[in-house]
Amino acid sequence: MEETKTTKLNKNGLFYISRLATIFSILMYVSYIPQIMNNVTGVKGNPLQPLCAALNSILWVSYGLLKQKKDWPVVIANLPGIVLGLVTFITAL
Repeated sequence: MEETKTTKLNKNGLFYISRLATIFSILMYVSYIPQIMNNVTGVKGNPLQPLCAALNSILWVSYGLLKQKKDWPVVIANLPGIVLGLVTFITAL
């Protein structure tokens, strides 16, 4: 069964969207670094949001790893959220 041109375009588009989403997920969690630096220097932030982000990331990484066919973009996109979310939470206390 031959793929149509539209099906190929949709698959290629989905591939690029998934890669872009992975990059932006990582950037979202890397953006916690300035808050961590502020927390360490005494300007404490709200710990609730980074805790929720860390828990959300733990669930998504678990989902990606537990699927029969591992979902590596989901895992890679959310790993920084576990580490940086927890560090931000801990330093905000």
